[in-house]
Amino acid sequence: MAEEDPSSFAVPGACRTHHLHLRCRVDFTAQRLRGTVALTTRAEADQLRSLVLDTKDLTIHSVLVNRQEAKFALGQPHSFKGAPLEITLPFVLGKGQDVVIEIAFESAPRSSALQWFTPEQTSGKRHPFLFSQCQATHCRAILPCQDTPSVKLTYYAEISVPNELVALMSAKRDGDMPDPEDSSRKIYRFIQDVPIPCYLIALVVGALESRKIGPRTLVWAEKELVDKSAYEFAETEAMLKIAEDLAGPYVWGQYDLLVLPPSFPYGGMENPCLTFVTPTLLAGDRSLSGVIAHEISHSWTGNLVTNKTWEHFWLNEGHTVYLERRIGGRLFGEQFRNFHALGGWRELQNTINTLGSTNPLTNLIPSLKEVNPDVAYSSVPYEKGFALLFYLEQLLGGPDVFIGFLRRYIQQFSYKSVMTEDWKNCLYSYFKDKVELLNTVDWDAWMNTPGMPPVKPMYDTTLSDACVSLSQRWIKATESDLSCFSSADIKELSSHQLIEFLALLLLENSLPVSHVRRMQDVYDFNAVNNSEIRFRWLRLCIQAKWEDAIPLALKMATEQGRMKFTRPLFKDLFKFEKSRDQAVSAFQQYKASMHPVTAMLVAKDLGLDGQTA
Repeated sequence: MAEEDPSSFAVPGACRTHHLHLRCRVDFTAQRLRGTVALTTRAEADQLRSLVLDTKDLTIHSVLVNRQEAKFALGQPHSFKGAPLEITLPFVLGKGQDVVIEIAFESAPRSSALQWFTPEQTSGKRHPFLFSQCQATHCRAILPCQDTPSVKLTYYAEISVPNELVALMSAKRDGDMPDPEDSSRKIYRFIQDVPIPCYLIALVVGALESRKIGPRTLVWAEKELVDKSAYEFAETEAMLKIAEDLAGPYVWGQYDLLVLPPSFPYGGMENPCLTFVTPTLLAGDRSLSGVIAHEISHSWTGNLVTNKTWEHFWLNEGHTVYLERRIGGRLFGEQFRNFHALGGWRELQNTINTLGSTNPLTNLIPSLKEVNPDVAYSSVPYEKGFALLFYLEQLLGGPDVFIGFLRRYIQQFSYKSVMTEDWKNCLYSYFKDKVELLNTVDWDAWMNTPGMPPVKPMYDTTLSDACVSLSQRWIKATESDLSCFSSADIKELSSHQLIEFLALLLLENSLPVSHVRRMQDVYDFNAVNNSEIRFRWLRLCIQAKWEDAIPLALKMATEQGRMKFTRPLFKDLFKFEKSRDQAVSAFQQYKASMHPVTAMLVAKDLGLDGQTA
């Protein structure tokens, strides 16, 4: 059945775009993209007379259908979906017929898909910078399209930028040439010949350099970070090989990495051929490379097999976390995989404590009718999705048995978009000899019920036992016990275990300020630069109401913009009466240089979303 996508105005049942040709100029002065997009679109029904595309804050100059002028109108703007672009065809289309719809458009400076940087905001301080982030529903804020993951298309792009800058896209590079219209500019060309959903279209423009770190991998960054990045991500090819062994051949050709400015809102974004990552991964010891394993895994689950609507986002993320942890297990052992699996369960507990155990957004399959996917975003699709797959792995015969199913699922649905029903049918068909076992699963509780899952999988706790016992010592310690703690407590713990130790403390009631003071004295967490440790440590301090931590927490909340860090830090600072006013004024001060989505969500978190900017 064709379920409508509640997050899009497009009607793929009427027509589907299968190729896109973009020609545009990047205008840093006006902070606009200007150009044309040609959509090759096929009628899916007879007597097609009109069609609807998604747009958001775009100016539309003209529409040609097979080079004939066509009438068009922008509908009523919706609070977050943008405005439908209704195009009247100059002739009637029969089912199966293709047309090329060419639209001249420009984006707005406030486009929710783009962040523009002045030279002063970059590492090098000399050149401007631009990056896009289209997931989930922001491609429409760059160009008119059927902005739903149920539609997949190939693309070709020609991007004109100033001579001193480099353009990259989620595609193979196809050379560059001087811009015939302006000798101070050049045109970069790109080809993506694997069909992808629009949310995977990505563009970056800046003074970028590259280093080769593998046979199919360059790492790209501003000059200041490129060598550090090459060191941090050196395991990429080893991870790609393991992923291919687990999931099947890598079909995208190149796998490049791009390190973005600190305001990039996510840990990583799986743009095909060019994964985008946050510089907060640059710990110096490769300890945060799990994010790379995650983005690599998306080359199969997400990019090849895609959720049909954002309500089924767990299909993208649950499977990707599963593969990411399988890669970790191959590299560092089965105890390591179980340690991260259990950490994920605790992360899910944390999220559900925050959102509330009856919140419908904690359903594995939430309803997104009139819900902004950016607002719905949380760890639930990742960690509840993973927990279901880990539980099924144990139920059905272990990791070697379950990977066979995952491979079949990927083979069956490659280049397609799916819903949970398709996944479940595939599961039942692959395990047709284990139907009785599968019928013992409480599917409704897993899929459509808020809160924690109905069953907790089993976990090997070897590596987490030390984290639990140390965190318990701190929770139970009285003032007179504090002298028993020393730096020797953590000497044998890995950075992964330190993260888990702090995460366990955050699940409890906040510690007395005397405890966090003592913890700083003996463990010196203030000196740690690993972003995952620092983030949890500073939350612990603010929740304990330790005033000395306020400037450090404000600094971390504003010096980088990864939402996983920035939103909880701002929330904690806002809750603490001593730092509430500082949190609000820091947000007001930094808002203009924040990513548009991050700024919108932090404003919501601080109760400022009723105010206009």
